[in-house]
Amino acid sequence: MNGYNPHKKGRPYHTYHSYMMANLKLMLEVEVRPGNESHSKYSLPGLMVLLNRLPKYCWPEFFRGDCDWGNDHVMCKLESADCHYFFKVKKHDNVKKAICQAHCTGGWTKYDKHWEGKGSVIKLSGWEKERSIIIVRRRRPENEILAMEKELKERQATLALIEEPDNTKACEYSVLITSLDNDVVFIINHYRNRADCENNFDEMKNQWGWGGYVTQDLARCRTLARIVALIYNWWTLYVRLSNPESLKESITSRPLLMSSIGKLTIPGKGRVIHQVQSLAHGDLFLMVFVVVQGLNCCESGF
Repeated sequence: MNGYNPHKKGRPYHTYHSYMMANLKLMLEVEVRPGNESHSKYSLPGLMVLLNRLPKYCWPEFFRGDCDWGNDHVMCKLESADCHYFFKVKKHDNVKKAICQAHCTGGWTKYDKHWEGKGSVIKLSGWEKERSIIIVRRRRPENEILAMEKELKERQATLALIEEPDNTKACEYSVLITSLDNDVVFIINHYRNRADCENNFDEMKNQWGWGGYVTQDLARCRTLARIVALIYNWWTLYVRLSNPESLKESITSRPLLMSSIGKLTIPGKGRVIHQVQSLAHGDLFLMVFVVVQGLNCCESGF
């Protein structure tokens, strides 16, 4: 098995290619591959197979990903399947030229008090056609200290601090490429919400055990990863039905719904459950318990 796991000596290293409905926190599919197959070209075939399994009306409105997905091969595949997307783009030379051309020009749209964006078009070398991009920037804090590190021939590194003129406007730039024709604020907002999806992946790894079962047999690892994803989906739906107002990670929802102490008494023909509530979450637990009890009664036909 290619790949090396530095945290567990002697064990193979795996990569999890997963496809998630971010706002619903539902895992659609996961593939376990060797650790040296983390590039998007190994994820794309699984994504296309997943789309072919679903009817057209169940397809997502758009796909989003990091700069690893912002290449011509991936975008051509999605365009041929009539799928919209927006990805981050690596800062190649032509991308840097587009940033320089937009830096001192007008037409920027405010997203919030820090970020602003501007639409443009670009065609990199090797691309089949020109595509739309969104250049996003924010003003670098004035009290931030810049430093430049340079390595000499004797391999002795030197560090130099950079002082800027008072009238210099230094910005931090990112570039998004998209097939959507929505406004700049819509694109920026949905890409920034991608951070919530990163939290879901962290939850899968740290609280549900993804990656904890690693063997030389990829088939068993894939089966177990899909079982964990299926249980995660069940628990997410259960918690969301009980509390539709907000999404909760398992680190808070499991103690709330699985670690309570109760006593069932049967006085006469009725049944009474005496529940010990946490002082910190008493009202929330009572609401969740009533909703879940109602769901259980509907399923039982009462």
